[in-house]
Amino acid sequence: MLKDTKKIDDASAPLNVGSTVEGKVVARDRSSLYIDLGIHGTGIIYGREFYNVKDIVKNLETGDKVFAKIVEMENDEGYKELSLRDATKEIGWQRLKDLRDAGTVLSVRVTGVNKGGLLTSLDGIQAFLPVSQLSAEHYPRVADADKQKILKELQKFIGKTLEVKILDLLAEENKLILSEKAKSEEKTKETLKNYKKGDIVEGQITGIADFGAFIKFPFPVEDENEQIEGLIHISELDWQLVENPAEVVKVGEAVKAQIININNNQVFLSLKSLKKNPWEEIEKEYKKDDVIKGKVTKFSTFGAFVEIAPKIRGLCHISEFESKEKMEEQLEIGKTYNFTVILIEPKEHRMSLKLVK
Repeated sequence: MLKDTKKIDDASAPLNVGSTVEGKVVARDRSSLYIDLGIHGTGIIYGREFYNVKDIVKNLETGDKVFAKIVEMENDEGYKELSLRDATKEIGWQRLKDLRDAGTVLSVRVTGVNKGGLLTSLDGIQAFLPVSQLSAEHYPRVADADKQKILKELQKFIGKTLEVKILDLLAEENKLILSEKAKSEEKTKETLKNYKKGDIVEGQITGIADFGAFIKFPFPVEDENEQIEGLIHISELDWQLVENPAEVVKVGEAVKAQIININNNQVFLSLKSLKKNPWEEIEKEYKKDDVIKGKVTKFSTFGAFVEIAPKIRGLCHISEFESKEKMEEQLEIGKTYNFTVILIEPKEHRMSLKLVK
């Protein structure tokens, strides 16, 4: 980073190799650029250093001020040898650091993607915007978190401009890490002061993924910018086992949900907490060793799931059949059989069953 910048009017500041100085262009020829350093004498940019920045040099005129880094205090001709390239790079990193520290919102154009996020650049330096740092609006809501599907969704951003903040500077790797969601975090933090765990809100389902559903609240709302987006995890959609969130909620649907946690500007909500828990009365209706009727709804590696009552499912474990093949020989999905209750744990929402043969 920029550690040692000496301006031409800083008479008391000693110079050394590595110092970055400000000077004024006073002359040039085909292969050299001369810089007036005031009381510190004259500097020269020539040879390889000149050709490395020829695209910059061609636009400089006598009287223009430039920053340069000292690479040799005095050559055989009495000039201080300077590097414009090294100074430009160092000053560029310092500017980016200042922008990061100030939390400045910047506009970048997406130029590429990989499975981890979006690629772009800032001031000629490579920059990376991880998927995890995308705003909720742009986060790829892909079922089963398939990496190829995520990549396909990310490719839609190529050529688009996003507003971001600098999250981290990796000078050694010549790379920047950006964040889109950071630009709204302060506002979200302030808005969340109006909410607490246990609050019931009305919101609108904005997206569905294999792990749950996204919800924006409050809804309806006059100002879209005042909305917060939270997550209803699949386990919080209903009391029954949910395999596909789309079977419980639809995008655009207005629902009431309860806030169950607020952590690090993230809001987690529940639909099932506002629904009657069907397991609360289960012990009154069934007890161990009862023989009951149940409909087989699904096979898994653990056994057969059996619907005993609306939203109540028990498990007939695979060990009752010796193997999955044997289980599928004795049971058929959609059919009703007699089962013996061998265990009921209402608090765990668990019922273990055994097929009556």
